[in-house]
Amino acid sequence: MSHDGYCYEVSLATYTDVVLTKEHSYSPYSKFPVGAAFLTADGKTSKGANVENVSYGGTICAERTAIVKAVNEGIKSFVALAVTSCVLSQTIIHVSPSEFCIGICLLQYCRVVIREFCALDMPILLVPGDYPKPADDKEAGKPGMTEGGVRETTLGELLPDSFGPEHLELPCKEAS
Repeated sequence: MSHDGYCYEVSLATYTDVVLTKEHSYSPYSKFPVGAAFLTADGKTSKGANVENVSYGGTICAERTAIVKAVNEGIKSFVALAVTSCVLSQTIIHVSPSEFCIGICLLQYCRVVIREFCALDMPILLVPGDYPKPADDKEAGKPGMTEGGVRETTLGELLPDSFGPEHLELPCKEAS
């Protein structure tokens, strides 16, 4: 996997790290634990798990938890994201009548928050709940799929035609 000409090796340790982060989830209502880990340019990670609240509106997803932690530590630039949940690798999720994903998908709200800090070509690794899959994994070698059932995508693929901070700098017609 590469980003801006720099090659990042995502190792078994990285996947294991995000899977272990999921274990810190507080999800008594949905029973849907999620873990996320952002990789920074200097090789550090910012990890987070989802934290639910009885009001539901106070719930924060794993990706936003990780970003908030990083920003509070002065980190605002990321080069990769790994996310996992309890969803198994062969599960097909219908996002809309024309869109589906295999395994875990990111919530739309999370995608928009990630867009604030991350480039559209940033790699996102969707690690299945049953990672690592056995060696006879039929998905490995298919476009976007890696060994162990991990799906590799980008923010731009998950959030096409998005509005980002750079759009606020575009020339605009004055309101009359």
